[in-house]
Amino acid sequence: MDCLFCKIAAGEIPSNKVYEDDRILAFHDIAPVAPVHVLFIPKTHLAGVRDITADNADVVAHIFATIPKVAEQLGITDYRVVSNNGAEAGQTVHHLHIHLIGGATLGGMV
Repeated sequence: MDCLFCKIAAGEIPSNKVYEDDRILAFHDIAPVAPVHVLFIPKTHLAGVRDITADNADVVAHIFATIPKVAEQLGITDYRVVSNNGAEAGQTVHHLHIHLIGGATLGGMV
């Protein structure tokens, strides 16, 4: 598969890791929109939110359970969590990823 985030998860492409376990990886975004901008990805390929099913939702729950821990580790208590789904929504890498954005006062959503 020619997926950028699958290659990052496999260690084929380096990333600035913040958190990793057997199911997920979190790393700093290469084009941050705020002082803290971390991406959380499942290590197994899901193209986006539309691919979440009852059979794989546990990895998404694990990401959401890990986000507050990483936010605390990075020294932020107020933050935004967002996932774009599809090109029209701004998704540029078609591997499910959840953005953790904070460290500054954030503007409007759109």
